[in-house]
Parts: sequence; structure tokens; C-alpha cells
Amino acid sequence: MPDPIVYGFPRSTYVNIVRLILTHKDVPYIFNDLEPVMGKPEHLALHPFNRVPILRHGDFTVYETSAIASYVDEAFDGPRLTPQDARERARMNRWVSAVNSYYYPYMIYHVTHERLVFPELGIASDEKVVAHALPKVELALGVMEHELSRGQDYLLGTELSLADFFILPSTFAFSLTEEGKAMYPKYPAFCRWRERMENLPATRKLRAILPPREPIPHAREWTSSHRPKY
Repeated sequence: MPDPIVYGFPRSTYVNIVRLILTHKDVPYIFNDLEPVMGKPEHLALHPFNRVPILRHGDFTVYETSAIASYVDEAFDGPRLTPQDARERARMNRWVSAVNSYYYPYMIYHVTHERLVFPELGIASDEKVVAHALPKVELALGVMEHELSRGQDYLLGTELSLADFFILPSTFAFSLTEEGKAMYPKYPAFCRWRERMENLPATRKLRAILPPREPIPHAREWTSSHRPKY
């Protein structure tokens, strides 16, 4: 079986979830940068909803990050990131769902896009979008702080799970904003978790091979397709 192929663009939060999981499990893979063809037929043939990532493994192709992560964890050797216990799996899936619903939308769509992605393209920030998001980010960080204040290393306890890798890229991107820099010190248990995650061999290995952060050309379209309206 050939090495899996990950399709996406380098700064994608969800693409980096998949790349972190593959790296942690020591699975060789090929990265195919779709930036030049985002939204074009070549991309839409892989993901009809015009998103990333997509994973191809031999004659099998799958999109949606949760589906990809589960497949990678089951199909490849390496440390298991899905608990065997039904209740622990439910807790993990709750975190994954929370990332999709509460962490990523406000940290990334609302704040990181307005503070980093759009200004890099010469597009002014929408302050209403940022203002709407900040209390929701505070709530989300408070939930993590409460969970991690029990003395555990990771979201489910002493062992890494998919949940930790799902939330890490959103917290990294948000840390690059002035709002993130001001907010994070209020949550010491969360900051300890972040430091632990950022220093994992998988995180260091992936960071070392990522290209320098550059503007995302196709993000110009996000002002009409992604940008919240308030």
C-alpha cells in the first residue's frame, strides 16, 4: 500500500490536525498543496463542499477531519489515540465536537481571520466580528481550564487522545493574535497543557517542516463565503 496523501494548504487548522496525528503515529505521508487549485474542479473532485483536508490511501479517499482522524488511528500502527472505554471515547468525541462548534469558529473564523489572514491580504479587520467572538473564546478557555485544573496532563487525563490534537492548532493560531497573547495568561492550567503539547516530538517535527507563514491567496474569497455578519 502506498503512503497516504494529505491534500490541503499549509496554514489550514484542520489540515494540521491530520498532519499532527500522522506524525505522532510515525506514519509516512505525502502532502499535496491545493492552494493553486482551491475551489476549482481539481479540488472539488476531492471535496465537493470546497474544504480541506482530504486523505487518499491507495484506492480509498475520505474527507472531513473527524473521519480522517478516526481512519488514521485505526488503519495505521503507532500509539492509539482513541480510548477503548466507551465513556472515555464519549468524552473525547465531546471535545472534538466542541472544537468544531465553539473553539475553531471563534478563535479562527472570527479572530484569527480578522487579525491575521485578512490584513495580510490588505483587507481591514471587522471589529464587530472580533468583539462578538472574544467572550465566547473566554468561555471556551474557561472550560478547558476547569478540566485541566484537576492536575491531568491532557484533556482526558494522563494519556494523549485525538481530542488534544484537534484543539492544538486552533490554540496555536489564536496565540499569534494580540487578543490571544493578552488572554492566555489568565488560564495557567491551559498554558501548561499548551506548553506540553507544543513540545511534543510530533509538534516540533511538523513545525520544522512547515513553510514560512505567507498570505493565503484564496482567503480573499472568505470575506463573502466565511466572514460572519454582525
